[in-house]
Amino acid sequence: MFFQDEARFGRIDNTSSCWVPPGGRASVGKQTIREYLYAYLAVCPQTGENYSLIMPCVNKNCMNIFMQGVSETFNNYRIIMAMDGASWHSECSDEKCENIVPMLLPPYSPELNPVENLWHHIREKGGFKNTTFHSLKDVELKLTQILKELDEETVRSIALYKWINQAIC
Repeated sequence: MFFQDEARFGRIDNTSSCWVPPGGRASVGKQTIREYLYAYLAVCPQTGENYSLIMPCVNKNCMNIFMQGVSETFNNYRIIMAMDGASWHSECSDEKCENIVPMLLPPYSPELNPVENLWHHIREKGGFKNTTFHSLKDVELKLTQILKELDEETVRSIALYKWINQAIC
């Protein structure tokens, strides 16, 4: 069983509190440039295996490209893919993804999708807080680095909810 979600990353600064040594002062940029990239991520909470892709937008075509990539990467698996009810998810149907069966999560229930916690981890620990990106390419490079470093142990520790483990076993 895999869980899938998308998240937007961009150049609008995400300022937050931070620790500064006594006598020091934090210096954080503030910009509101509306340029974005979208990260698509599918994870198996039980094994920690994951597949990610960075795309320019969220729509049916991008979703189909992503699902084909998951299908090809895990071609020996029969996958139940849990995802939210976004319009581009329900439209996603491609004969090339025969080994994936989509399962839509109930509306307004992000707490059921462990990928939501992975997004929080990526933003919190990955260097997106209090960081000013000078180009969309910088955002892409940072996001690529973080997604490549997302190892199976980290995925399992964040995504393997107790109810998922009980349901799978």
